[in-house]
Amino acid sequence: MKICCLVKEVPDAAVTKRMDPDSKRLDRSGEKNLNPFDTHAIEAAMQIKEGGTPVEEIVAVTMGPDSAVRALHKAVALGADRSVHLSDAALEGSDVCATGYALAKILETENPDLVLLGQQSDDGECYTIGAVVADHLKMPSLTQVIKMDAADGKLTCERQAEYGYDTVEIDMPAVISVGDAINEPRYPSLKAIMGAKKKPLDTKAVADAGIEADRIGEGGSRTTVLALAEPPQKEAGEVIEDEDTNETVEKIVAWLDERKLI
Repeated sequence: MKICCLVKEVPDAAVTKRMDPDSKRLDRSGEKNLNPFDTHAIEAAMQIKEGGTPVEEIVAVTMGPDSAVRALHKAVALGADRSVHLSDAALEGSDVCATGYALAKILETENPDLVLLGQQSDDGECYTIGAVVADHLKMPSLTQVIKMDAADGKLTCERQAEYGYDTVEIDMPAVISVGDAINEPRYPSLKAIMGAKKKPLDTKAVADAGIEADRIGEGGSRTTVLALAEPPQKEAGEVIEDEDTNETVEKIVAWLDERKLI
């Protein structure tokens, strides 16, 4: 069994996020780190391997600029055996559709039995990249998975839903987006951190993966940001004193009714 973990370099959580008014994209000039949601995917892969399922290798895969190598080093320190870095100036400005297509082309060259990724990225928070990748790979996909067991070429997954939990059996190969409730990622050992840079790292350009240039970058993206606007300031809340319970209830009901909340 071969597992690929999609990971992403994102602005560090301590950095104040801002949009670049010229490019209309997130300003990524500050400190960056491995997407914390993706650490749960790596941990899930490690638990499958340590749980007795024969796992040939765990491969961390990312798409990003040169600096994204540091995110791959952390992924390897957390347990991945090697990493693949798709990096090319032609990819700049790719939206979710173009990014999903490019990542799928890289995964085609790896031919994994299972693709794991976090439920979202800490920057764009779009939640949809797993489904886009799965569509290109023609693989079944599940999201918000919080429990997963692998056996006999199948996965039995428990996933969060609005009304509770679903238990779903799915055939592999598959693409699974794991929720952050699935596990508690381990801390990498000092030995693993020091050895991460020595693990195999394969850097690929667009041409290496057979990626069509007109399907990536700004020109190949299907969405365009037309304008940016600051979120509206929150209005001051209304405090209703509970001097008379009946009158207080009437005021609350009237407030909710006015906003069509009941």
